[in-house]
Amino acid sequence: MRSQTKDASVVQCSKCGRRNRLPRATSGIPRCGVCHQPLPWVTEAGDDDFGEVVEAARIPVVVDFWAPWCGPCRMVSPALEQVAADLAGRLKLVKVNVDEAPRLSQRFAVQAVPTLVVIDQGRVLTQRSGAAPAPVLREWVDDALAA
Repeated sequence: MRSQTKDASVVQCSKCGRRNRLPRATSGIPRCGVCHQPLPWVTEAGDDDFGEVVEAARIPVVVDFWAPWCGPCRMVSPALEQVAADLAGRLKLVKVNVDEAPRLSQRFAVQAVPTLVVIDQGRVLTQRSGAAPAPVLREWVDDALAA
């Protein structure tokens, strides 16, 4: 379970059920305040805070360039959130609405949505367009992180 505000999201720990507030950007890995298990980190970024939220992250980030009017984007979102949950503590998922972030769309040459980019310490590892099921996305992310 996840809810989003401007500066933070609230995530329920899958281990103990405790609700935890996660900032959009931080220097560490988010952990449950009660049981200390890693939490899935899913947040949003835009043109003005991408560097802070994505490029300064200490763990690899999957950036999901999406649009609210895009059917495949709505289909891939739960699959990406599942990958983020599976890799809690090792991966951050950041969603970028292309309609609200034209500079980022141009910078990453987004021609179709969804476009997914894996970034580690500010460096692009891989990029792909189109929706896919969670197992395919998990394999794609694992391959990118292993390279």
